[in-house]
Amino acid sequence: MAPNLKNPNSNSRNNQRVDPELYKRLKAEAASPYRGLRQFVYVACGASGFIGAVVFFAQLAAGREIAAAIPNLGLQIGVVALMVWLFRLEQKAERK
Repeated sequence: MAPNLKNPNSNSRNNQRVDPELYKRLKAEAASPYRGLRQFVYVACGASGFIGAVVFFAQLAAGREIAAAIPNLGLQIGVVALMVWLFRLEQKAERK
């Protein structure tokens, strides 16, 4: 039987108390599920965008396919900026 999560000090059927730290973590997870997964996705997509930006910057530096590399570089920089912004929003929400 699961412990009573509404009141951490109430006794369960087995006369066990819920650890206050566990209660705090469970309550935070219930308030915003999958926060850790979202943060991982933001970091992974940001890293991918950064790698893409480096590749397109190298193409620009080499002078190859400049007309195609400039919009692609801009897109990759936009992806990195978006992921940084979303990650910061998650960090702000976590602190509240």
